[in-house]
Amino acid sequence: MTLQKILEWSLRSLTGLFEEQKQLVKKGDNMVTRTAKKKKARKSKKSGAKPTNPALYARVKAEAKRKFKVYPSAYANGWLVRTYKKRGGGYR
Repeated sequence: MTLQKILEWSLRSLTGLFEEQKQLVKKGDNMVTRTAKKKKARKSKKSGAKPTNPALYARVKAEAKRKFKVYPSAYANGWLVRTYKKRGGGYR
């Protein structure tokens, strides 16, 4: 892609966004309010599973942090859950 085509494409994209914003403002709705509404909706989301034995969970989590170079990661979290359950922990 040439630089000219890239600039034309970005100008069209920005113009389209600007036009969409103008139409929303005419309706009494704008992107800022929409974003705020989405953030509120996210806050009311249910929380995840909680460990029934927080002390055991904390010990196993500390082990996971020592064992894996990258924490949190999918591997480390999988190991954490398996080990926690092996040692008698559960989730609510």
